[in-house]
Amino acid sequence: MKIATAAYPLDPVTDWQAYADKLRAWVADAAGQGAELLLFPEYSAMELAMLDGPEAAGDLERALHAVSRWVPQADELHSDLAAEFGVHICAASAPVFDDALGARPVNRARLFTPQGGCGVQDKQIMTRFEREEWDVVPGGPLSLFDTALGKIGILICYDAEFPLLGRALAEADVILVPSATEALAGYWRVRIGAMARALENQCVVAMASNVGDAAWCPAVDENTGMGGVFGPPDRGFPATGVMAEGQLNAPGWTCAQADLSAVAGVRADGVVLNRLHWDEQPVRVAKTTTTRLR
Repeated sequence: MKIATAAYPLDPVTDWQAYADKLRAWVADAAGQGAELLLFPEYSAMELAMLDGPEAAGDLERALHAVSRWVPQADELHSDLAAEFGVHICAASAPVFDDALGARPVNRARLFTPQGGCGVQDKQIMTRFEREEWDVVPGGPLSLFDTALGKIGILICYDAEFPLLGRALAEADVILVPSATEALAGYWRVRIGAMARALENQCVVAMASNVGDAAWCPAVDENTGMGGVFGPPDRGFPATGVMAEGQLNAPGWTCAQADLSAVAGVRADGVVLNRLHWDEQPVRVAKTTTTRLR
């Protein structure tokens, strides 16, 4: 499959049609490049807050509620575009108030198929900003989506930095990492995590980023990053593990061809077999000792 990951600039869209036109243009661009799986970043859906006005977008709590109210309509649009262009779309994650999960919002990504299917993935581990300032909470469990393209998992931004979350998706052919990072250090934390998950699981990992300033929405006012697609540095993949990467803070799509037979091949007969040998760790860890040296 061909994967397209977005380096996405957030715009203060003033009406629904402006948002719909922008999203359609981005999907059409990726599909025109032959992409079959499109990944948008974490919290790019905060654009929707402006549809309730600049006061709502500029207030952390009001922005949460504004975006959550627009998500069902945005989901219909994504579903329609997936069908129209014949692509799978991982929509930008959004704060969603879900009564089944409590009074506070979760950070939710949604995966749309051309056939009308939709799966949701909530973020598992919250950043300090989400915990301490925004009160966005963990949601439902991790899911593995069995699609016509292959098995797809989603680790939202910070989640990609935790090996056990990645290991829970060890059967995935592709792991998607929608991210939102304010500073260069944040971008590299998530990227290093994404590349580590590709190494451990011997799979393809795609990362998308927001780029540019969005002073009108303090939740996502500064953004640094670029798109990237990574694999294990082993047979059938680049020696660096970097299948494709964009230019820092340059808006647009970064595309890479992902051959899932290469995933199966490296898992069966790689130079190393990280995924297969994962279960050898507990017994080795249990034997850890402390040795004092003088």
